[in-house]
Amino acid sequence: MSRTPTYKGGINALLAQYEGRRDSFSYAEGEGLPPLDVDLNTLANQVVPDPNHIDQETRPFRSSYHRKRFQLREELQGLSELSYLNGMLIAHLRKRDVPDHAPALFVRLWAEHGAQLVRELDQRWLVSAITTFGDHGANATQRATGLAMTALFGAMKLYESERLYSGLTPDQPFALTGKVRAKLPLDMDSYSISGGGLDVNLIARLWQEAQGDTTIAPLAHHLIELLIHDERTLFRRLQVMKTRRDRLKKVKAKSNIAPVPVDRLTIGQQDLRWGIVSTIKAPLGQIARFAAHHLELGADTLHIFLDDPKPETAAFLARHPKIHVTLCDDAYWQSTGKRRMEAHQLRQAYNATRTLRATEDDLHWLGHIDVDEFIMTDAPMIEKLASVGPAISMARIPPAEALAPDRGTPEYFKLTHKQAGVKKSDLQDIYPTFGLHLYGGFLSHSSGKVFARTGIPDTRLGIHTLKYNGEDASNREKPEGLYLAHFHAPSWEHFRGHLDFRQTKGSYRPRSERPELGQAELLKFLSDEEGDAGLRAFFDEVCADTPELRARLKARKMLLHHQFDFDASVMRVFGRMP
Repeated sequence: MSRTPTYKGGINALLAQYEGRRDSFSYAEGEGLPPLDVDLNTLANQVVPDPNHIDQETRPFRSSYHRKRFQLREELQGLSELSYLNGMLIAHLRKRDVPDHAPALFVRLWAEHGAQLVRELDQRWLVSAITTFGDHGANATQRATGLAMTALFGAMKLYESERLYSGLTPDQPFALTGKVRAKLPLDMDSYSISGGGLDVNLIARLWQEAQGDTTIAPLAHHLIELLIHDERTLFRRLQVMKTRRDRLKKVKAKSNIAPVPVDRLTIGQQDLRWGIVSTIKAPLGQIARFAAHHLELGADTLHIFLDDPKPETAAFLARHPKIHVTLCDDAYWQSTGKRRMEAHQLRQAYNATRTLRATEDDLHWLGHIDVDEFIMTDAPMIEKLASVGPAISMARIPPAEALAPDRGTPEYFKLTHKQAGVKKSDLQDIYPTFGLHLYGGFLSHSSGKVFARTGIPDTRLGIHTLKYNGEDASNREKPEGLYLAHFHAPSWEHFRGHLDFRQTKGSYRPRSERPELGQAELLKFLSDEEGDAGLRAFFDEVCADTPELRARLKARKMLLHHQFDFDASVMRVFGRMP
């Protein structure tokens, strides 16, 4: 198949044209570049004067070197003589034949005075300098960085110039509508606005390549910084388009607003009442700590369903007037008209939903949390709930997973990378062996728990969400300064003792929706291959409260500190320990 070249004569014509622009300078007597050992420090302190006021600088020009010297000194007047020397060296190094010492002098100039040149020269000259490194760098890193950035800036100039004919200024991104479906040149696939990483890979690769040489790195990094902060580039336009697309996708996402009753929209803080529901199978001491903590936070009612229906536990808890205890025995399930569900998660959701509906005349907000979860707040809980928007049906509380100390009660808690706005790749620095195998570095849920408004018809309160007409309610909010301290693995003994249950029925079951190697697969592998030694190594890296882990988390704002005194709370609320 015959092909018509874009340039008449093809590559040979291009090479001829390129070489035709590289004829060497002519020199008059006494003209030429300074020697390799020129005193650059002196030039750094000398200013380029206006050549129009110096007789030997002005016309008639004696040579092409004289002409170029005049042009450069006229353009660079007021800057240091180093800037002029840089310009003249670049002009020479673009020629076919150059003085033997010119490349070395150029590299020496940037090695010894690069910082001053970066301050003095405009972006056009800095691009010319990096381009010159591509042809005449002293080592492979300088040449590779220079050539790569030459190609980048050259291509940018071409496509940005053509784009001006679109009628849009460089800071105006294209609209998301009107994209045509067509192959790019060389049959390349088009860049994905949603998930494409070509721009990031390109910039990051250039940055890293330049790091290998101390001479070119400051220049290259400065240009890359200019590039990623300029609002008129393709990179900025793509990011704006990506943001717009993400917003559009959110708008198009299925809306499922659970309508808050009109009489609930204007309830003030002074009238607001809130409570908690929890289905619990735990020792009495643990339940007492859970109850006491949340009563001291101001809960108006605790609805505790004892999944292990011990009358003595119920008797101790029922001594407090704000605790409503339900024994989930055979008689209870018969009274509901339902058979006892096999999965404890279903029992939890059922009891929570029953309570949500039963308390609509008594409570305005109902939280659904577990016995090993404790609310942490930087202000009274009633203030937090009162601050939630009036049309919001659900307030989400993100989790903070406890670090396990050698002894005593945990007081340091970690956040996920998303909560702290940290890159996912940082997890490997925080948890070097296992971090990327766990979502956010957490062993348990990262979704958090919810407080739901009561009185909304057709709602069900689940483990991590409020459902309206069978779908997650979309009118939700996350109050600031509110976290759920999750004592998921507060000690090695606790972690090991609960492992089998969690792998078969709890939070360590396989999660097919996650791409990560989940807890079940990872922990089973460690158990099978290394036994308790492997499990302990996992626990020590991910869960143990160590100064090293705290420092890594704190550096990324992923660490919270809160001291609990559960026994004191129990004594104040119940008057004695169980």
